[in-house]
Amino acid sequence: MGKPLARIRRKDPGSATTAASEAAAQLLPQIGDRIRTIRTTRRMTLQMLSDQTSLTPSMLSLVERGRTIPSIGSLIAISHALGVSVGDLISDGKWVTNDVVVRSRDVVAVETSQRLLRRVLRDDALNGALISTTHYRPNTSSSPVLRAHAGYEHGFILSGSLTVELDGTAYILGEGDLISYDSNRPHRIWNHTKKEATALWINFGDAGTSL
Repeated sequence: MGKPLARIRRKDPGSATTAASEAAAQLLPQIGDRIRTIRTTRRMTLQMLSDQTSLTPSMLSLVERGRTIPSIGSLIAISHALGVSVGDLISDGKWVTNDVVVRSRDVVAVETSQRLLRRVLRDDALNGALISTTHYRPNTSSSPVLRAHAGYEHGFILSGSLTVELDGTAYILGEGDLISYDSNRPHRIWNHTKKEATALWINFGDAGTSL
């Protein structure tokens, strides 16, 4: 009499899905931690990140706490707003450059939800400085309403003309003009003209992302 056939164990068709879900669940807190770390280092509040991604602050909070899985589209929007790649959010790669020289070809222009083109030239967390340029199309602004945040900022008009509304007072700036103010004062920046404009922004301390 032959040996009894070995009992064949059938694989659970849902096992692969379960394993993938478990892997995703383990990765979620890491992604959320990186988003929160980069956001706070860039001195951005959840509301500021929301303004640039069209995701609600509550949704962003859930993502940062690892309570929900962000879609690829959401990750792309978040990475663009933070000035990093999607890979930087899901890997352990270093995202802050310490190079002595930052080449123009290495700086990516990111379009915000307000249709501004922003380029982060240097995020110097060690010295508390964030240096960036923002390109304003006609009739675009940093925010539909006045906003305030911690820190101090300087804005230098590289080309065109911009209006900086500060504490209810409008300052019209032209090429070569400089404006400096405490970021705790409610403010917004907008292009009141029919021509494009570009400004260099330098934020210090806990300054939020100027646009």
